[in-house]
Amino acid sequence: MTASSTTPPTAKVGFFVTCLVDMFRPSVGFASIKLLELAGCEVEVPETQTCCGQPAYNSGDRNSTRAIAESVIDAFDGFEYVVGPSGSCIGMLHQYPDLFEPDNPYFERARSLAGRAYEITSFLTDVVGLGTLQARFEGLVTYHDSCAGLRELGVKTQPRQLLSQVDGVELAEMNEAETCCGFGGTFCIKYPDISNRMVSNKTANAQATGAAVLLGGDLGCLLNMAGKLKREGSTMEVRHVVELLANMTDQPAIGESAADLAYNAGGH
Repeated sequence: MTASSTTPPTAKVGFFVTCLVDMFRPSVGFASIKLLELAGCEVEVPETQTCCGQPAYNSGDRNSTRAIAESVIDAFDGFEYVVGPSGSCIGMLHQYPDLFEPDNPYFERARSLAGRAYEITSFLTDVVGLGTLQARFEGLVTYHDSCAGLRELGVKTQPRQLLSQVDGVELAEMNEAETCCGFGGTFCIKYPDISNRMVSNKTANAQATGAAVLLGGDLGCLLNMAGKLKREGSTMEVRHVVELLANMTDQPAIGESAADLAYNAGGH
């Protein structure tokens, strides 16, 4: 896969891994870094990075959120850009300035970080100007727009623009692609029945497209939908969009094992 870029080859990017990628789907991180490097960026992964603070923030614990934000701000000092494979987590970084009073030394640093922080598909299209991808994936796919990426960061056309550059891919838009999948942090814990109805609607709409693969840009959403599809007995695969863009679809889809992959490859 090759790429052309309008960003200088020396653009220094700090990669924000996110907790879910680190714990459940490291391939999303590797695929993201591959794409960033192919776009001519110098990528580093600060070892001191931690959670973005969203669980504490959504629970109303501002003191813990502020402490986490200070740690993240320190970890990503010196980078021209901060990029992550999650609209939800990057959206949280954009909330950091609200955590500090204007006279706090971290206030301006939080504003600086928010101005440099991008979701991966937005960065590749809006900042880097990623050229034609020499990627190939045969099949019909559909795409779920995560709430945070869509509403907080304006991520909508960017992943679709990148997918249009992948040979063999046909995108079938599902009904209500912009509605929540039901994975709402504390919301899904407090209202499990509502959450289950939301994810049931989402998986039904996804399967109605006839697509073999459900893509998205937030691992929380993807884990939720993959789990529901598995419980329904569906063979629909669920993957983060960067895995497809980086030609890294040779491993099991989210929620599947190597045995599942071999079974499906056999035409079952």
